Amino acid sequence: MNERAINPELSGEGAHVGIAVANWNRTITDKLLEGARKRCAELDVAEVTVVRVPGALELPLATKKLAHSRCDVVVAIGAVVKGETDHYETVVRESAAGIAQVALETGVPIGNAILAVHDFSQAIERAGEGDANKGVEAVEAVLRAWLAFEELEQI
Repeated sequence: MNERAINPELSGEGAHVGIAVANWNRTITDKLLEGARKRCAELDVAEVTVVRVPGALELPLATKKLAHSRCDVVVAIGAVVKGETDHYETVVRESAAGIAQVALETGVPIGNAILAVHDFSQAIERAGEGDANKGVEAVEAVLRAWLAFEELEQI
């Protein structure tokens, strides 16, 4: 049996990364954005486009617009804190489902860095510096997917 393993080395060289950021809970989303930008720079990403929208429910459309604007990958950044909204479950579910739908429709990898937390302290933990920052994780995830898909298309 022939087996092919596709697991390219992580790099952002030549990539155009789109980042959609919710302004709601901006104290947190700015830290996630900072982590994503920093990781893009470390990985030699060619271009980054950032678009800001009011909240998490606007992120699916923003990711779709970025996907259609020649971004190779897109990251959605938001923070939904349960204690701050009566419709927490709806916002979390619909924003996640929306960005997943955009990825399937466009074929562009979309990273989900929309935090769904019970309190503000949990959000702060996930938006800190370093590898624990979910913006960093989302950039790495979409670039790994993009590289793997690019290699897969060469088969």
